[in-house]
Amino acid sequence: MSAIRSFDELVVRLSQCERRTRVAVVNAVDVGTVDALCEALRYGFAEAILVGLQPDDALLKKFAPYREYVRQIVVEGEDEAATRAVELVRNGEADVLMKGLLHTDNLLRAVLNKEQGLLPRGNVLSHITLAEIPNFSRLLFFTDVAVIPTPTAEQRVWQVRYVDKLCRAFQIESPRIALVHFTEKVSPKFPLTLEYRALVEEAQKGQWGTTVIDGPLDVRTAVDSAALQTKGIDSPLQGLADALVMPNLETGNAFYKSITFFAHATVAGILQGTTHPVVLTSRGDNSRSKFLSIATAAISIQ
Repeated sequence: MSAIRSFDELVVRLSQCERRTRVAVVNAVDVGTVDALCEALRYGFAEAILVGLQPDDALLKKFAPYREYVRQIVVEGEDEAATRAVELVRNGEADVLMKGLLHTDNLLRAVLNKEQGLLPRGNVLSHITLAEIPNFSRLLFFTDVAVIPTPTAEQRVWQVRYVDKLCRAFQIESPRIALVHFTEKVSPKFPLTLEYRALVEEAQKGQWGTTVIDGPLDVRTAVDSAALQTKGIDSPLQGLADALVMPNLETGNAFYKSITFFAHATVAGILQGTTHPVVLTSRGDNSRSKFLSIATAAISIQ
């Protein structure tokens, strides 16, 4: 099966699947979340379990054409609704958890609950973004823009593991992962580059299977073969990285904001490390981004 290189291809691939992903949504009471859910229902790859406050009549009417695939559980209070939705996922009644109109802290409190949450002991919580950028030939995966401020060496291994797995869910057989820095030289002056080198050496020894890992590389040389050649850098990625692992949250978040504003990128994102995917979008994200985040979560468990 060929790799999925665009969001349109992702939606088509999901539409061809017979299985609907069951999405437990906490407080689906805003237009963006409801419109995203209705799109996923319309394309036939999702079912919706609305947990929390009752949507108003205008929003409920949007679900009318898909009534057989929509279920409601009315719960008052953000913490109570988040806990109930997490419970549905834990019990196998839902496949994906999604944030609607509530504070992120309330949702994460339920997700990270040591006894009844979704993060297995020993796992690391992280976030992966996918971007479709105009005039760029493929989807670009990158991590982390939302969760880990400054990854430790161990946390970075988890980040690489997660992004590698998600790339493979998009049928990328040999994911190319770049470890991002401002320099391409390994130097004790920049301890992070030494950590990168250890990961690269593991990949060279075959410990990451067919995955190709290289770094340090700046963003341009990671994704642009012409820039790589101009600088005279020899990299097994060949300027064709599928995924970027950012050095810290500040870099990742700045990159995210830059490509969406200046380059008009379309983005999607999910949390990883949990037993089931968590769609954790911002209130500022539009319905298209939320819809594509549901699609990303769905393909990750197909």
